[in-house]
Amino acid sequence: MTAAVATEDARTDWLAVSVVVASGIVAALQVGKAAIAMPLVQAEFGLDLGTLGWLASIFAVLGMVGGIPVGTLAIALGARRVLLLGLLAIALGAFLGAAAPRFPMLLASRVVEGLGFLLITIAAPAILQRVASPAQRDIAMALWSCFMPTGIALAMLAGLWLTDWRMIWQVTGALAVAAMVLTVLTVPNTSGGTRPSGTALAGDAGAVLSARGPVLLGFIFALYALMFFALFNFLPVLLMQRMQVSLAAAGLLGALASAVNIIGNLAAGLLLARGVSRVGLIVAASLVMGLSAIGIFLALLPDSATFLLCVLFSMVGGIIPATLLSSAPVLAPAAGLTPVVIGLLMQGSNLGQVVGPVAIGSVIEAFGWPSAAGLVGGAAVIAVLTALGLRGAPGRKV
Repeated sequence: MTAAVATEDARTDWLAVSVVVASGIVAALQVGKAAIAMPLVQAEFGLDLGTLGWLASIFAVLGMVGGIPVGTLAIALGARRVLLLGLLAIALGAFLGAAAPRFPMLLASRVVEGLGFLLITIAAPAILQRVASPAQRDIAMALWSCFMPTGIALAMLAGLWLTDWRMIWQVTGALAVAAMVLTVLTVPNTSGGTRPSGTALAGDAGAVLSARGPVLLGFIFALYALMFFALFNFLPVLLMQRMQVSLAAAGLLGALASAVNIIGNLAAGLLLARGVSRVGLIVAASLVMGLSAIGIFLALLPDSATFLLCVLFSMVGGIIPATLLSSAPVLAPAAGLTPVVIGLLMQGSNLGQVVGPVAIGSVIEAFGWPSAAGLVGGAAVIAVLTALGLRGAPGRKV
Protein backbone atom coordinates (compact mmCIF):
# COMPACT_ATOMS: atom_id res chain seq x y z
CA MET A 1 0.00 0.00 0.00
CA THR A 2 1.36 3.41 -0.96
CA ALA A 3 1.64 6.28 1.49
CA ALA A 4 -1.08 8.18 -0.37
CA VAL A 5 -3.53 5.30 -0.11
CA ALA A 6 -2.70 4.85 3.55
CA THR A 7 -3.50 8.52 4.09
CA GLU A 8 -6.83 8.08 2.35
CA ASP A 9 -7.75 5.13 4.56
CA ALA A 10 -6.69 6.73 7.87
CA ARG A 11 -7.32 10.47 7.79
CA THR A 12 -7.69 13.53 5.60
CA ASP A 13 -4.54 15.44 4.68
CA TRP A 14 -6.03 18.91 5.12
CA LEU A 15 -2.77 20.65 4.27
CA ALA A 16 -2.74 18.97 0.86
CA VAL A 17 -6.45 19.76 0.43
CA SER A 18 -5.77 23.43 1.18
CA VAL A 19 -2.92 23.65 -1.34
CA VAL A 20 -4.96 21.90 -4.04
CA VAL A 21 -7.91 24.26 -3.49
CA ALA A 22 -5.51 27.24 -3.52
CA SER A 23 -4.16 26.01 -6.86
CA GLY A 24 -7.72 25.99 -8.18
CA ILE A 25 -8.24 29.56 -6.99
CA VAL A 26 -5.05 30.57 -8.85
CA ALA A 27 -6.52 28.93 -11.96
CA ALA A 28 -9.83 30.77 -11.51
CA LEU A 29 -7.98 34.08 -11.20
CA GLN A 30 -7.01 33.62 -14.85
CA VAL A 31 -10.72 33.61 -15.73
CA GLY A 32 -11.63 36.59 -13.59
CA LYS A 33 -8.67 38.74 -14.62
CA ALA A 34 -9.78 38.75 -18.27
CA ALA A 35 -13.15 40.25 -17.37
CA ILE A 36 -11.71 42.96 -15.15
CA ALA A 37 -8.86 43.81 -17.56
CA MET A 38 -10.92 43.99 -20.76
CA PRO A 39 -11.39 47.80 -20.74
CA LEU A 40 -7.65 48.29 -20.17
CA VAL A 41 -6.67 45.83 -22.91
CA GLN A 42 -9.19 47.39 -25.29
CA ALA A 43 -7.77 50.86 -24.65
CA GLU A 44 -4.19 49.73 -25.32
CA PHE A 45 -4.78 47.66 -28.46
CA GLY A 46 -7.88 49.42 -29.87
CA LEU A 47 -9.98 46.27 -30.26
CA ASP A 48 -13.68 45.76 -30.89
CA LEU A 49 -15.73 43.85 -28.30
CA GLY A 50 -16.09 40.77 -30.49
CA THR A 51 -12.33 40.30 -30.80
CA LEU A 52 -11.84 41.14 -27.14
CA GLY A 53 -14.32 38.46 -26.11
CA TRP A 54 -11.87 35.76 -27.13
CA LEU A 55 -9.79 36.61 -24.06
CA ALA A 56 -12.45 34.90 -21.96
CA SER A 57 -14.14 32.49 -24.36
CA ILE A 58 -10.94 30.68 -25.36
CA PHE A 59 -10.95 28.97 -21.95
CA ALA A 60 -14.45 27.59 -22.49
CA VAL A 61 -13.63 26.39 -26.01
CA LEU A 62 -10.57 24.49 -24.76
CA GLY A 63 -12.57 22.94 -21.93
CA MET A 64 -15.42 21.98 -24.22
CA VAL A 65 -13.18 19.75 -26.35
CA GLY A 66 -10.36 18.81 -23.98
CA GLY A 67 -12.01 17.54 -20.80
CA ILE A 68 -11.97 13.80 -21.44
CA PRO A 69 -8.52 13.77 -23.12
CA VAL A 70 -7.03 15.58 -20.11
CA GLY A 71 -8.83 13.15 -17.80
CA THR A 72 -7.08 10.24 -19.50
CA LEU A 73 -3.80 12.17 -19.28
CA ALA A 74 -4.26 12.42 -15.51
CA ILE A 75 -4.55 8.63 -15.38
CA ALA A 76 -1.48 8.16 -17.58
CA LEU A 77 0.87 10.64 -15.87
CA GLY A 78 -0.62 10.85 -12.39
CA ALA A 79 -2.84 13.65 -11.11
CA ARG A 80 -0.05 15.40 -9.16
CA ARG A 81 2.16 15.70 -12.24
CA VAL A 82 -0.77 17.02 -14.27
CA LEU A 83 -1.54 19.59 -11.55
CA LEU A 84 2.08 20.79 -11.62
CA LEU A 85 2.02 20.95 -15.42
CA GLY A 86 -1.14 23.03 -15.22
CA LEU A 87 0.42 25.51 -12.78
CA LEU A 88 3.53 25.69 -14.97
CA ALA A 89 1.41 26.41 -18.05
CA ILE A 90 -0.46 29.18 -16.21
CA ALA A 91 2.79 30.77 -15.03
CA LEU A 92 4.31 30.65 -18.52
CA GLY A 93 1.14 31.94 -20.15
CA ALA A 94 0.77 34.78 -17.65
CA PHE A 95 4.36 35.98 -18.00
CA LEU A 96 4.19 35.73 -21.80
CA GLY A 97 0.94 37.67 -21.79
CA ALA A 98 2.40 40.39 -19.57
CA ALA A 99 5.16 40.91 -22.12
CA ALA A 100 2.91 40.70 -25.20
CA PRO A 101 3.56 43.63 -27.58
CA ARG A 102 0.44 42.87 -29.66
CA PHE A 103 -2.94 41.27 -29.13
CA PRO A 104 -2.26 38.04 -31.14
CA MET A 105 0.57 37.17 -28.74
CA LEU A 106 -1.66 37.96 -25.77
CA LEU A 107 -4.35 35.67 -27.18
CA ALA A 108 -1.75 32.91 -27.74
CA SER A 109 -0.69 33.27 -24.11
CA ARG A 110 -4.34 32.84 -23.11
CA VAL A 111 -4.39 29.51 -24.94
CA VAL A 112 -1.45 28.40 -22.77
CA GLU A 113 -3.22 29.66 -19.65
CA GLY A 114 -6.42 27.93 -20.73
CA LEU A 115 -4.59 24.63 -21.08
CA GLY A 116 -3.21 25.10 -17.58
CA PHE A 117 -6.67 25.88 -16.24
CA LEU A 118 -8.04 22.68 -17.78
CA LEU A 119 -5.19 20.54 -16.42
CA ILE A 120 -5.68 21.90 -12.91
CA THR A 121 -9.46 21.63 -12.80
CA ILE A 122 -9.38 17.97 -13.79
CA ALA A 123 -6.31 16.82 -11.83
CA ALA A 124 -7.24 18.51 -8.55
CA PRO A 125 -10.45 16.54 -7.80
CA ALA A 126 -8.60 13.29 -8.54
CA ILE A 127 -5.99 14.25 -5.93
CA LEU A 128 -8.66 15.20 -3.40
CA GLN A 129 -10.28 11.81 -3.86
CA ARG A 130 -7.06 10.18 -2.66
CA VAL A 131 -5.93 12.55 0.12
CA ALA A 132 -9.38 12.89 1.74
CA SER A 133 -10.81 10.10 3.86
CA PRO A 134 -14.07 8.56 2.61
CA ALA A 135 -16.01 10.15 5.48
CA GLN A 136 -14.77 13.65 4.61
CA ARG A 137 -14.53 13.40 0.83
CA ASP A 138 -17.79 15.26 0.22
CA ILE A 139 -16.54 18.17 2.34
CA ALA A 140 -13.21 18.23 0.48
CA MET A 141 -15.04 18.29 -2.85
CA ALA A 142 -17.31 21.07 -1.59
CA LEU A 143 -14.25 23.12 -0.66
CA TRP A 144 -12.85 22.47 -4.13
CA SER A 145 -16.05 23.65 -5.81
CA CYS A 146 -15.50 27.08 -4.17
CA PHE A 147 -12.43 27.71 -6.33
CA MET A 148 -14.22 29.35 -9.25
CA PRO A 149 -16.41 31.93 -7.46
CA THR A 150 -13.55 32.71 -5.05
CA GLY A 151 -11.03 33.27 -7.83
CA ILE A 152 -13.37 35.37 -9.94
CA ALA A 153 -14.43 37.53 -6.97
CA LEU A 154 -10.79 38.07 -5.92
CA ALA A 155 -9.86 39.05 -9.47
CA MET A 156 -12.68 41.59 -9.60
CA LEU A 157 -11.62 43.08 -6.27
CA ALA A 158 -7.95 43.19 -7.33
CA GLY A 159 -8.98 45.10 -10.43
CA LEU A 160 -10.11 47.97 -8.21
CA TRP A 161 -6.50 48.80 -7.26
CA LEU A 162 -4.37 47.17 -9.98
CA THR A 163 -4.77 49.72 -12.77
CA ASP A 164 -2.20 48.17 -15.14
CA TRP A 165 -3.39 44.96 -16.80
CA ARG A 166 0.19 43.78 -17.31
CA MET A 167 0.71 43.97 -13.56
CA ILE A 168 -2.37 41.77 -13.08
CA TRP A 169 -0.84 39.19 -15.42
CA GLN A 170 2.50 39.31 -13.58
CA VAL A 171 0.87 38.88 -10.17
CA THR A 172 -1.18 35.87 -11.30
CA GLY A 173 1.93 34.31 -12.85
CA ALA A 174 3.84 34.74 -9.58
CA LEU A 175 0.96 33.16 -7.65
CA ALA A 176 1.09 30.15 -9.99
CA VAL A 177 4.81 29.74 -9.26
CA ALA A 178 4.13 29.92 -5.52
CA ALA A 179 1.39 27.30 -5.87
CA MET A 180 3.83 25.02 -7.72
CA VAL A 181 6.32 25.24 -4.86
CA LEU A 182 3.64 24.51 -2.26
CA THR A 183 2.33 21.58 -4.30
CA VAL A 184 5.80 20.02 -4.51
CA LEU A 185 6.26 20.41 -0.76
CA THR A 186 2.86 19.31 0.51
CA VAL A 187 0.86 17.24 -2.00
CA PRO A 188 1.71 13.50 -2.04
CA ASN A 189 2.12 11.53 -5.23
CA THR A 190 -1.22 9.77 -5.74
CA SER A 191 -0.41 7.89 -8.96
CA GLY A 192 -0.82 4.19 -8.85
CA GLY A 193 2.06 2.37 -10.52
CA THR A 194 2.25 1.05 -14.07
CA ARG A 195 1.17 3.53 -16.69
CA PRO A 196 -1.67 2.28 -18.89
CA SER A 197 -1.31 1.88 -22.64
CA GLY A 198 -2.98 4.11 -25.20
CA THR A 199 -5.48 1.37 -25.94
CA ALA A 200 -6.36 1.09 -22.28
CA LEU A 201 -6.84 4.86 -22.01
CA ALA A 202 -9.16 4.87 -25.02
CA GLY A 203 -11.08 2.06 -23.37
CA ASP A 204 -11.35 4.13 -20.19
CA ALA A 205 -12.85 7.04 -22.10
CA GLY A 206 -15.29 4.68 -23.83
CA ALA A 207 -16.31 3.11 -20.52
CA VAL A 208 -17.18 6.54 -19.07
CA LEU A 209 -19.08 7.69 -22.16
CA SER A 210 -21.13 4.48 -22.20
CA ALA A 211 -22.09 4.74 -18.52
CA ARG A 212 -25.42 6.41 -17.78
CA GLY A 213 -24.47 8.10 -14.52
CA PRO A 214 -21.44 10.11 -15.74
CA VAL A 215 -23.23 11.21 -18.92
CA LEU A 216 -26.20 12.49 -16.90
CA LEU A 217 -23.85 14.32 -14.52
CA GLY A 218 -22.15 16.01 -17.46
CA PHE A 219 -25.50 17.04 -18.96
CA ILE A 220 -26.69 18.51 -15.65
CA PHE A 221 -23.43 20.46 -15.35
CA ALA A 222 -24.03 21.88 -18.84
CA LEU A 223 -27.53 22.97 -17.85
CA TYR A 224 -26.28 24.52 -14.60
CA ALA A 225 -23.57 26.47 -16.42
CA LEU A 226 -26.09 27.59 -19.04
CA MET A 227 -28.40 28.96 -16.31
CA PHE A 228 -25.66 30.53 -14.21
CA PHE A 229 -23.74 32.27 -16.98
CA ALA A 230 -26.93 33.22 -18.82
CA LEU A 231 -27.65 35.50 -15.86
CA PHE A 232 -24.21 36.51 -14.65
CA ASN A 233 -22.72 37.42 -18.01
CA PHE A 234 -25.50 40.00 -18.35
CA LEU A 235 -25.96 40.90 -14.68
CA PRO A 236 -24.03 44.22 -14.82
CA VAL A 237 -26.11 45.31 -17.82
CA LEU A 238 -29.31 44.19 -16.09
CA LEU A 239 -28.41 46.09 -12.91
CA MET A 240 -27.50 49.23 -14.82
CA GLN A 241 -30.73 49.18 -16.82
CA ARG A 242 -33.09 48.13 -14.04
CA MET A 243 -31.52 49.81 -10.98
CA GLN A 244 -29.80 52.71 -12.77
CA VAL A 245 -26.50 52.06 -10.95
CA SER A 246 -23.05 53.02 -12.22
CA LEU A 247 -20.69 50.57 -13.89
CA ALA A 248 -18.48 50.45 -10.77
CA ALA A 249 -21.48 49.76 -8.52
CA ALA A 250 -22.74 47.10 -10.92
CA GLY A 251 -19.32 45.43 -10.78
CA LEU A 252 -19.32 45.37 -6.98
CA LEU A 253 -22.88 44.06 -6.80
CA GLY A 254 -22.03 41.41 -9.41
CA ALA A 255 -18.97 40.33 -7.41
CA LEU A 256 -21.11 40.02 -4.27
CA ALA A 257 -23.77 37.99 -6.05
CA SER A 258 -21.10 35.73 -7.52
CA ALA A 259 -19.25 35.26 -4.22
CA VAL A 260 -22.30 33.95 -2.35
CA ASN A 261 -22.14 30.92 -4.65
CA ILE A 262 -19.50 29.73 -2.17
CA ILE A 263 -22.17 29.39 0.53
CA GLY A 264 -24.04 26.88 -1.60
CA ASN A 265 -20.82 25.01 -2.36
CA LEU A 266 -20.03 24.56 1.33
CA ALA A 267 -23.63 23.80 2.29
CA ALA A 268 -23.69 20.95 -0.24
CA GLY A 269 -20.63 19.36 1.35
CA LEU A 270 -22.13 19.50 4.82
CA LEU A 271 -25.50 18.18 3.66
CA LEU A 272 -23.95 15.34 1.67
CA ALA A 273 -21.77 14.38 4.64
CA ARG A 274 -24.99 14.05 6.66
CA GLY A 275 -26.50 11.70 4.11
CA VAL A 276 -28.86 14.07 2.26
CA SER A 277 -29.87 12.71 -1.16
CA ARG A 278 -27.71 13.91 -4.05
CA VAL A 279 -30.69 13.79 -6.40
CA GLY A 280 -32.81 15.73 -3.92
CA LEU A 281 -30.20 18.49 -3.63
CA ILE A 282 -29.90 18.90 -7.40
CA VAL A 283 -33.68 18.93 -7.87
CA ALA A 284 -34.27 21.49 -5.10
CA ALA A 285 -31.44 23.80 -6.23
CA SER A 286 -32.56 23.64 -9.88
CA LEU A 287 -36.11 24.58 -8.93
CA VAL A 288 -34.91 27.55 -6.87
CA MET A 289 -32.69 28.74 -9.73
CA GLY A 290 -35.53 28.45 -12.23
CA LEU A 291 -38.09 30.23 -10.07
CA SER A 292 -35.61 32.96 -9.14
CA ALA A 293 -34.77 33.53 -12.81
CA ILE A 294 -38.44 33.96 -13.63
CA GLY A 295 -38.76 36.61 -10.93
CA ILE A 296 -35.56 38.36 -12.07
CA PHE A 297 -36.23 38.54 -15.80
CA LEU A 298 -39.96 39.28 -15.54
CA ALA A 299 -39.25 42.10 -13.03
CA LEU A 300 -42.05 40.93 -10.77
CA LEU A 301 -40.54 42.61 -7.68
CA PRO A 302 -38.98 45.99 -6.80
CA ASP A 303 -35.35 46.58 -7.79
CA SER A 304 -33.79 45.72 -4.42
CA ALA A 305 -35.84 42.52 -4.14
CA THR A 306 -34.84 41.59 -7.69
CA PHE A 307 -31.17 41.87 -6.73
CA LEU A 308 -31.83 39.68 -3.69
CA LEU A 309 -33.27 37.09 -6.08
CA CYS A 310 -29.95 37.23 -7.97
CA VAL A 311 -28.17 36.53 -4.69
CA LEU A 312 -30.54 33.63 -3.95
CA PHE A 313 -30.07 32.28 -7.49
CA SER A 314 -26.30 32.20 -7.01
CA MET A 315 -26.22 30.99 -3.41
CA VAL A 316 -28.59 28.05 -3.83
CA GLY A 317 -27.19 27.32 -7.29
CA GLY A 318 -23.78 26.69 -5.69
CA ILE A 319 -25.18 23.43 -4.32
CA ILE A 320 -25.25 21.92 -7.81
CA PRO A 321 -21.56 21.95 -8.87
CA ALA A 322 -20.43 20.75 -5.45
CA THR A 323 -22.93 17.88 -5.57
CA LEU A 324 -21.99 16.93 -9.13
CA LEU A 325 -18.25 16.92 -8.42
CA SER A 326 -18.66 14.84 -5.27
CA SER A 327 -20.82 12.40 -7.24
CA ALA A 328 -18.10 11.72 -9.82
CA PRO A 329 -16.30 9.06 -7.72
CA VAL A 330 -19.65 7.51 -6.78
CA LEU A 331 -20.90 7.10 -10.35
CA ALA A 332 -17.56 6.38 -12.06
CA PRO A 333 -17.54 2.88 -13.60
CA ALA A 334 -14.34 2.19 -11.61
CA ALA A 335 -12.36 4.07 -8.96
CA GLY A 336 -9.49 4.81 -11.34
CA LEU A 337 -11.80 6.42 -13.89
CA THR A 338 -12.74 9.40 -11.70
CA PRO A 339 -10.42 11.80 -13.63
CA VAL A 340 -12.17 10.91 -16.89
CA VAL A 341 -15.58 11.50 -15.29
CA ILE A 342 -14.35 14.88 -14.00
CA GLY A 343 -13.17 15.63 -17.54
CA LEU A 344 -16.64 14.86 -18.86
CA LEU A 345 -18.15 17.18 -16.24
CA MET A 346 -15.78 19.96 -17.26
CA GLN A 347 -16.75 19.51 -20.91
CA GLY A 348 -20.40 19.83 -19.92
CA SER A 349 -19.68 22.92 -17.81
CA ASN A 350 -17.78 24.63 -20.61
CA LEU A 351 -20.46 23.74 -23.15
CA GLY A 352 -22.98 25.53 -20.96
CA GLN A 353 -20.65 28.52 -20.58
CA VAL A 354 -20.42 28.84 -24.36
CA VAL A 355 -24.07 28.18 -25.20
CA GLY A 356 -25.68 30.06 -22.27
CA PRO A 357 -24.54 33.64 -22.97
CA VAL A 358 -25.05 33.26 -26.74
CA ALA A 359 -28.55 31.84 -26.34
CA ILE A 360 -29.67 34.33 -23.71
CA GLY A 361 -28.20 37.26 -25.65
CA SER A 362 -30.00 36.22 -28.82
CA VAL A 363 -33.31 35.73 -27.01
CA ILE A 364 -33.09 39.08 -25.20
CA GLU A 365 -32.12 40.88 -28.42
CA ALA A 366 -35.08 39.38 -30.27
CA PHE A 367 -37.82 39.39 -27.63
CA GLY A 368 -36.63 41.49 -24.66
CA TRP A 369 -35.63 40.66 -21.08
CA PRO A 370 -38.83 38.78 -20.12
CA SER A 371 -38.15 36.11 -22.76
CA ALA A 372 -35.00 35.07 -20.89
CA ALA A 373 -37.21 33.74 -18.07
CA GLY A 374 -38.52 31.01 -20.37
CA LEU A 375 -35.04 29.92 -21.46
CA VAL A 376 -33.56 29.68 -17.96
CA GLY A 377 -36.77 28.28 -16.47
CA GLY A 378 -36.89 25.62 -19.19
CA ALA A 379 -33.27 24.65 -18.51
CA ALA A 380 -34.13 24.29 -14.81
CA VAL A 381 -37.02 21.92 -15.61
CA ILE A 382 -34.77 19.79 -17.83
CA ALA A 383 -32.14 19.72 -15.06
CA VAL A 384 -34.78 18.44 -12.60
CA LEU A 385 -35.89 15.68 -14.99
CA THR A 386 -32.28 14.70 -15.72
CA ALA A 387 -31.45 14.56 -12.02
CA LEU A 388 -34.38 12.22 -11.43
CA GLY A 389 -32.83 9.97 -14.08
CA LEU A 390 -29.82 9.50 -11.80
CA ARG A 391 -31.93 7.33 -9.51
CA GLY A 392 -30.92 3.75 -10.04
CA ALA A 393 -27.84 4.67 -12.10
CA PRO A 394 -25.05 2.11 -11.55
CA GLY A 395 -22.58 3.35 -8.96
CA ARG A 396 -20.28 2.22 -6.20
CA LYS A 397 -19.67 2.96 -2.56
CA VAL A 398 -16.62 5.15 -1.86
